[in-house]
Amino acid sequence: MSADKQQFVVTLSISSADFERLYRGQVKTVLAHDQQGRSVQFPALSLRPFLTPGGIQGTFVIDVDDNNRLLDIQRQR
Repeated sequence: MSADKQQFVVTLSISSADFERLYRGQVKTVLAHDQQGRSVQFPALSLRPFLTPGGIQGTFVIDVDDNNRLLDIQRQR
């Protein structure tokens, strides 16, 4: 990993009903704590590709730059 980005590993469990609030404009960001206890906040829309009828479940690797802007989010396999 380069010095200009940070990586967070978070486990998410978001119901489809909770995620629906995104579409209504009620939720803009997700705040999560990684496996080391650090907080990471990122745009809720970045999770859209991972939405299933049951919501969003799983462990995700989140990369942010030095300005804490989201670079990438991937589901761990």
